[in-house]
Amino acid sequence: MSRQIKLIWDFRGQASAKTAEHHEIHLKEYILAENLSPNITGFEILTDMHTIAYMVVTDETMIQVRDALKPHRGEVFSN
Repeated sequence: MSRQIKLIWDFRGQASAKTAEHHEIHLKEYILAENLSPNITGFEILTDMHTIAYMVVTDETMIQVRDALKPHRGEVFSN
């Protein structure tokens, strides 16, 4: 089984939660359009001024997705 990478987009400011929630919609659309697996996305409110949106990809698709969607950072994903 290949390693899974969590690609992360940071949003800051008073509207960060709404922006990250909306960004997740586009991440889901990208997964469907590109027929990617696993189908794991989400958003997390870290503070009232910082929220992240994320999607999980495999090592094999990480470069393709990174170059297309330009996440701010990434980390190894563990359930």
